[in-house]
Amino acid sequence: MKKQLLPLGLLLMSVAGNVSAAETASVPRPEYPRPQFERSEWVNLNGDDWTYRFDFGKSGKEQDLQVSEGFKDHITVPFCPESPLSGVGHTDFINAMWYHRKLDIPGDWKGKRVMLNFGGVDYRAEIFVNGKSLFTHYGGGASFGVDITSAVEPGKQADLVVYVEDDVRSWQQTGGKQSRRLNSYECLYTRVTGIWQTVWLEALNPGGLKSCRITPDLDNSQFVFEPQFYDLDRDAKLRIKVMDGKKVVSDKQINASNNTFITAPIKNVKTWSPESPFLYDIEFTVTGPQGEVLDKVVSYAGMRKAELRGKVFYLNNEPYYQRLVLDQGYYPDGQWTAPTDDQLRRDIELAKDAGFNGARLHQKVFEPRYFYWADKLGYLTWGESASWGMNWTDKVAARNLLAEWHECLDRDYNVTSLIAWSPLNETWIPDVDGQRARLSNDLYFLTKNLDRTRPVVTVSGGYHAGFTDIYAEHTYTQDPVALYDQLRLDENGYPYVNHKPHSAPYKGECYVIDEFGGIQWNKKMDAPEVAAEEAFWGYGAPPRTLEEYYRRLEDQVNVVLSLDHIAGFCYTQIVDVELEKNGIYTYDRAKKFDMDRIKAIFAKDRSQAKKEVEKMLGERAGR
Repeated sequence: MKKQLLPLGLLLMSVAGNVSAAETASVPRPEYPRPQFERSEWVNLNGDDWTYRFDFGKSGKEQDLQVSEGFKDHITVPFCPESPLSGVGHTDFINAMWYHRKLDIPGDWKGKRVMLNFGGVDYRAEIFVNGKSLFTHYGGGASFGVDITSAVEPGKQADLVVYVEDDVRSWQQTGGKQSRRLNSYECLYTRVTGIWQTVWLEALNPGGLKSCRITPDLDNSQFVFEPQFYDLDRDAKLRIKVMDGKKVVSDKQINASNNTFITAPIKNVKTWSPESPFLYDIEFTVTGPQGEVLDKVVSYAGMRKAELRGKVFYLNNEPYYQRLVLDQGYYPDGQWTAPTDDQLRRDIELAKDAGFNGARLHQKVFEPRYFYWADKLGYLTWGESASWGMNWTDKVAARNLLAEWHECLDRDYNVTSLIAWSPLNETWIPDVDGQRARLSNDLYFLTKNLDRTRPVVTVSGGYHAGFTDIYAEHTYTQDPVALYDQLRLDENGYPYVNHKPHSAPYKGECYVIDEFGGIQWNKKMDAPEVAAEEAFWGYGAPPRTLEEYYRRLEDQVNVVLSLDHIAGFCYTQIVDVELEKNGIYTYDRAKKFDMDRIKAIFAKDRSQAKKEVEKMLGERAGR
């Protein structure tokens, strides 16, 4: 690893993404932010070198703020201004704001393409370098890059200004669980404005690799690669090496082209699963006419297959029951941004310790580093947009969501752990001129056309439209017998549909309960009982004792596990979030319960759950 201290920042060059303790202390979130497409020459722009100014009147351009050389107040990136870690902590509405920082462009980047990359900026971001507008991006969850080569000179400083607009009350943009009121309430939380993921500079050859899709083809024991380049030289070549540790298991070289597919057969293939999360290392090298290296990118991939056969989910050609937990990706000190990379890893470890084999990533597009740890640790994920807060019958809102979702699908296509896409959650509003159904179906076909390797949960709960691969329903019925009566097949053999008058009929799709439980508990595990109502929120009346909590939880999980037509579940939720106190852990990730007992419940064998449900029903009937 090389490092170089620049006048206003730390230049980090690390193929592995590992950094020293001293570097971690000086730069928040210092690790390389894009683990599946990693280059060695990059500059981490996180830190407190950024200044900012709020623009409540949206008059900044009239004041020529785009040519600013610095504002009065400092902010620590990549944390949003609402968060304590940003050093700002302004939690009222911020409809517009400006950022500034100096860019030091290394002198040895002369002749290279200089890319300015943003992991995430909520919601609309206009990028200025030395007063020149270079790019405008829409979408709070999608990552994007800006080619700033024409606006900077290697060896010299430049002024970077980022103008942000964010209006979660417009009903035309993705917002997820961000509150539309001044304060958070129920299951809506503190807002996130502006930069909330790592910002970095990167140097690459003009003929470098732009992207490469990696598709695992388990049945034919091969990976399929689809490369895209920036500026192609007719004599350039691409070499792809696939490695099992230090052993090269595939080594192919082809003429560089944007119109080719490369297959890499693997002998004695090793599969990826939560039980055995094996990953192959991959190295892409672009060479010129004389064999000189033009670009080198390191990556990885797992050999896994996720598909539906009839009503059953299969992983690697075997039936696989999904035991998911709802994860909203909120942090007390960072809002949408984890304070450290280690915290992302820890969140997954906590969920596995509780008996879950994956997560539904809820109302937020999670950062690539989270997916990296899910891939490494063996943890299934469902990718979801932050679609709440939109008027799904509004045509502008629909355009915004379709464009952002397209970018998210492209960014995360290579993620091994990601085994389902879910663009919409609980579309509760009635249809207007068919626009809600049109948006749902457009999202389904867009997703299927861009990725045929994963099933689609078009709408999770709420009002269902016409097309979906997985029919997902929500229920927060607390009494286990009532829950059983609700979820068992009816006299015609059909499963529970929450809002039949507003939903497309169930047509035999794979059926999942991807929200249930949500049991409130706001006491430490040694608390004898809930003595009085408190200012917190959850589903149903809170249990009166800790033992009552365990009994209710186990009975509910038993019911879901016992029903053969349910192909998997998602429990609400992994941690408390602000006022919502129904997590398995507290908001700061402390234990609330006996975790051995919790794990035994969620990891229980389904045949055992059936026996316990039969016993429960018999006991109730005998009363």
